[in-house]
Amino acid sequence: MSNLTHLWAIFLGTVIGLLPIINPLAAAPTFLAITEGDSDARRREQARKGCLYMVGILVSFLIGGTFIMNFFGISIPGLRIAGGILMTGIGMGMLTAHKPGNHEDAEEREAARRKVDISFSPLAMPMLSGPGSIAVTLGFTSLATSWYDYIALIAGIIVVAIISYLVLRVSGRVVNFIGPVGMNAVTKIMGFLIMCIGVQFVVNGILGIATDPELLRGIKAVVTGH
Repeated sequence: MSNLTHLWAIFLGTVIGLLPIINPLAAAPTFLAITEGDSDARRREQARKGCLYMVGILVSFLIGGTFIMNFFGISIPGLRIAGGILMTGIGMGMLTAHKPGNHEDAEEREAARRKVDISFSPLAMPMLSGPGSIAVTLGFTSLATSWYDYIALIAGIIVVAIISYLVLRVSGRVVNFIGPVGMNAVTKIMGFLIMCIGVQFVVNGILGIATDPELLRGIKAVVTGH
């Protein structure tokens, strides 16, 4: 009974710990903006694939993340900086995107059908499974002492992915109320916010490197000569 309680606590801890970090409610407006011009069916497909990729990414880091990061010498600040650069580029593209006139609606719909798949990048990474959620997932590895614990952690990740998919799927209905002018405004606003988030990721990554205890000890040793 105590073992079942332990697994239930790990499961709930995973859901409660990951859901605010992933925050599908905050990702929904961005998802609408970067899928502007797509049909509802394509939006559902992109959301489904993005959430599946999110599960794959987080489970991969949960099982082999520490080994992968140590093998390649990747740090959490490095993940933040890389994710920040990617998000800054995405936001800049959304801010400077040309909005065609009504006479170009046919071309726009055709371009939307040929649009590059966004389910992996930027939806799955870094929007849903960014540096924060990866860092939290890596932290969960300290709670796992058996394969049953890992199963509970993976189940928690899957539940968060299902919640994220449902939120993203419902968000598609908002397009009918916002309209093309509103979507253009949302695109610009979210582009600016994504740029801000990306820059903040870079800043946090740099601060993480600058405040690293080993680096500070090395600087102190150089200054003091010890």
